[in-house]
Amino acid sequence: MPRALFEKVGSAAYISHLDLMRLFQRAFKRAGLPLTHTHGFNPRPSVSIALPMSLGMESRCELLDFDLEGEPLSGEKIRIRLNGALIDGVRVLEVYDSGRKLKELSLMDCQLVLEYDSGVPADARERLEALFSQEEVVVEKKGKQGPTPQNIAPLIRSMEISTGEPGELMLQCRICCQNPSLNPTLIAAAITKYLPDYAPDFVRCCRLELYDAEETVFR
Repeated sequence: MPRALFEKVGSAAYISHLDLMRLFQRAFKRAGLPLTHTHGFNPRPSVSIALPMSLGMESRCELLDFDLEGEPLSGEKIRIRLNGALIDGVRVLEVYDSGRKLKELSLMDCQLVLEYDSGVPADARERLEALFSQEEVVVEKKGKQGPTPQNIAPLIRSMEISTGEPGELMLQCRICCQNPSLNPTLIAAAITKYLPDYAPDFVRCCRLELYDAEETVFR
């Protein structure tokens, strides 16, 4: 089954997962790329997106699996035709065959930008480094059964903290993204819980890259 690598940035970050699925289904149709459909009582287009994102999160490494009817086309032709039918902020970067099994996906690089309206507190970097060097950092994770406590410390494989634009701190993190998974927004939630005086006024988050358990880029 073909796989597409795509990005979702800018205002497109506020498109929900279900709306993004509908967007791609319409894009395939407008591009003259008929999708196959599942069998059964309620057939659905053969298109799926790995690792649904939280609303407002950007990504430069999303994976879309799909299946087309008719004669096979090159990945480059599919990419060009899809991009001509998509909206600003959603762009296919590459299309290829025989993607790896999604169960092998394990780690993800992400970047959190912490914005402080009154400027970054003088010792914020040191306090955040101390917090996330602890063996236990417990926050509430929302789920279908309600909120549950989650220790996010073991799920953060690495973190680098640096200054960005004035009033910003940048957290570059490699985290677990599957079995178990860590929502990057919980990193910001931990700051608010444990270091309320260092809580940012706004947080931007972007997925950057995907890896397997051996930290090889996942495609």
